Amino acid sequence: MTIDAALLQVIGFTLKLAFLTTCCLLLLATPLAWWLSQTRSRWQAPISALVTLPLVLPPTVLGFYLLILMGPHGPVGQFTTWLGIGPLSFTFTGLLIGSIVFSIPFAVQPIQNAFDASGQRPLEVAATLGAKPLDAFLTVALPLARPGLMTAGVLTFANTVGEFGVVLMIGGNIPGKTRVISTEIYRYVEAMEYAQAHWLAGGMVLFSFGVLLLLARLRQHTIRMFR
Repeated sequence: MTIDAALLQVIGFTLKLAFLTTCCLLLLATPLAWWLSQTRSRWQAPISALVTLPLVLPPTVLGFYLLILMGPHGPVGQFTTWLGIGPLSFTFTGLLIGSIVFSIPFAVQPIQNAFDASGQRPLEVAATLGAKPLDAFLTVALPLARPGLMTAGVLTFANTVGEFGVVLMIGGNIPGKTRVISTEIYRYVEAMEYAQAHWLAGGMVLFSFGVLLLLARLRQHTIRMFR
C-alpha cells in the first residue's frame, strides 16, 4: 500500500491530537494526582472514582454524553455559541476535550502511584531544611515522581492514538477535520478495502507492542532506581 497525501494527513492529525492531549493531561493530571495522594478530604474517594470512571464506562456512552454537552442544545455548546465559537461537537477542539476526558485516568493513576510510592519522608526532610510546600513539591516530589510522569505520558499518547468510540461519537469521521487512524481503519472495513485496513491495523499492532515494551523498560528502570 502506498501512503498518499490523505493518509499522511490522517496520521499527522492523529499524532497532533495525541500530542496535545498528552501535554494538556500532564498539566492537569499532575496537580490533581498530587491532591489525591496527599488529601484526607471526604471528597477524595468520590473524585478518585470520577477520575477513574472512563476506565469502566463504554467509550460510546462517554462519547454520547460529551456529544450532548458540547452539541448545539447542550450547556457547553450553548455557552460556546454565546461566545461566538459555535458548538464544539464535530470539531478538533471538541475531539481534544473528549480525548482529555477519556484519557484522564491513564494520566492521573500512574502519577498518583508515583507520589504514593515516594512517601512523606522526603517532604518532611525538605521541610526541616526550610523548604516551603511549593518548593518541596517542585524540587523533591516531582523529580521522585518522574517515572510515573513518563508512564502517564506514554499511556496517554498511546491511548489517544488508538481511541475509537469517543472519537467517532464526538467527531464523526470528517476528512481533514476529525478523521484519525482508528476511524480510517473503520472506513476501510466498511468499504471492504481489507488490504488498506490490514496495513493500518498492523501498524497499530506494532505501535502498541512498542508502547508495552517501553513501559516494561520504564518499570525496570524504576525498580533499579528505588533499590
